[in-house]
Amino acid sequence: MEDQVTVGVRVPHTLFEDAPALRDFVAQAEDVGIDRLCVGDHVTFKGGQGFDGLVHATALAAVSTRITVQTAVYLLPLRHPVPVARQVASLAALAPGRLIFGVGLGGDDPAELRACGVDPATRGRRMNEAMPVLRSLLSGAEVTTSGEFFSLDNVSIRPAPTTPVPLVVGGRSDPALHRVAAHGDGWLGIWISPERYASSCARIAELATGSGRAVPRWQHGMHVWCGFGGRPELAATMERLYQVPFEKFERYCPYGTPEEVATALLPYVRAGCRSFNLIPGDADGRTTIEGALAVRGLLQDAVSAAAL
Repeated sequence: MEDQVTVGVRVPHTLFEDAPALRDFVAQAEDVGIDRLCVGDHVTFKGGQGFDGLVHATALAAVSTRITVQTAVYLLPLRHPVPVARQVASLAALAPGRLIFGVGLGGDDPAELRACGVDPATRGRRMNEAMPVLRSLLSGAEVTTSGEFFSLDNVSIRPAPTTPVPLVVGGRSDPALHRVAAHGDGWLGIWISPERYASSCARIAELATGSGRAVPRWQHGMHVWCGFGGRPELAATMERLYQVPFEKFERYCPYGTPEEVATALLPYVRAGCRSFNLIPGDADGRTTIEGALAVRGLLQDAVSAAAL
């Protein structure tokens, strides 16, 4: 089992409206050694909320020099895989070796899919069809295919990224685990128990082995909403975004001091998780970075002390 804990942080959305503040946040994250900066993605969520994941990722790549940037996650079924491949290749050229492309289905708001011309009932099939096309294009291959949703005739995206871009798949369902095993380099869980995290990783390995696919170093992890300012602030942020009561998420969303957040995450470490992306829903930039750094240190200390 790996003994190195890594922690990324989701960049507060408000910073993308203030370029100097964004630059300061990224510089501080790099200076203290935060492992990753993450961005979400929505087009028109729950009444029009949104932020483009690849635009935000590009902004982070442009103002950073060494930190990894991850989309967590980009809603691939809302887009055609060819222009997405071009965007990813362009971003990878800007930040070679520093991009993780996380993709997911969406679906918390079916109206968002319909607004993009996508039947919500087809999102899984679109994802299954788009992922191998995307992987092939990013490898520099020439792609010809005729599917239910996408038809390509000798299409290529060149130059391909000089360093392969890891493709990480988010989701909790068994079909999501099948996608990881068939096309992904890793899996990003959210709103699941430590026991389910462990069983999902085992399921991915089983499926990949059964299909003859060898991935020597899976990039699995957890995406976790948390609140370094306490419950009320986190609850207000999440209820504003998702428009459902916080109680629906609360068991999976630790809050309080960094020590309390780390204590809540320790069972995931015992289940084998070594990679966490924290979404501090209530925190400003400095509190976000300081809290994430403290959580990483506490989890790493626990791993080192107990040889978990």
